Amino acid sequence: MPRHIAGREALRPPVVATTVVGVTGMLELLREATNSHDAARMASLFAEDYQSAQPLHPSRAFGGRAQVLANWSSVFQGVPDFTSELVASSVDGETEWGEWDWRGRHTDGSLFAMRGVIILVVRDGLIAEARLYMEPVELGGADIDAAVQQLYKPPAAPSP
Repeated sequence: MPRHIAGREALRPPVVATTVVGVTGMLELLREATNSHDAARMASLFAEDYQSAQPLHPSRAFGGRAQVLANWSSVFQGVPDFTSELVASSVDGETEWGEWDWRGRHTDGSLFAMRGVIILVVRDGLIAEARLYMEPVELGGADIDAAVQQLYKPPAAPSP
């Protein structure tokens, strides 16, 4: 049965964050940097030759720490109360997976909300690569039946 929640509560994930006791990974440092609203601090976590990929939006790929600084400067200007929550995470060697909930309000007062997964590759203590699967939260969108019809276009069921 679909769960319909009105208002801001609908933006909060029902998942409890998981962490490994005694380990501060790059994902936690990233969360702290984003919540500090300091774009230079954020950029300092990335390698000069950092490579970013957004597989759902291939044309958004970019490289370099300077572009990270430019991007996050714009984020913090456009969403001054930006909040980043690390919902769940996993670390396997130099690869860190994080599920994120980003929220706030744009400068015009409209709601900002994105959720998704970011996969980092950390080398020499810096983020060397990342694949971002972050998408805007769709409130009031189609239910699962309509989404299945739209996405997969199954043939109509035969009439009895």
